[in-house]
Amino acid sequence: MTKNIGTTDKIIRVIVGIAALAAGYFVGGWVLYAGIVVAIAMFVTAAIGWCGLYALFGWNTCPMKTEEKKEEPAAPAETPK
Repeated sequence: MTKNIGTTDKIIRVIVGIAALAAGYFVGGWVLYAGIVVAIAMFVTAAIGWCGLYALFGWNTCPMKTEEKKEEPAAPAETPK
């Protein structure tokens, strides 16, 4: 699995997971169970760095590694005399 979740996306997922748990705790009932499910999904995807929905839609918020970004420098064009 290639990672497709960047650092900012991971932070947002952790915040959403905490908010889902808090909402479930304060509201109770079925919202608690829904909040637990959402929180688990957010925490797991943030921890492993891969999201199935992102893969399905072809999205990627993970920045490329520095080796992948490097390109061969273009040869200087000859100037006419």
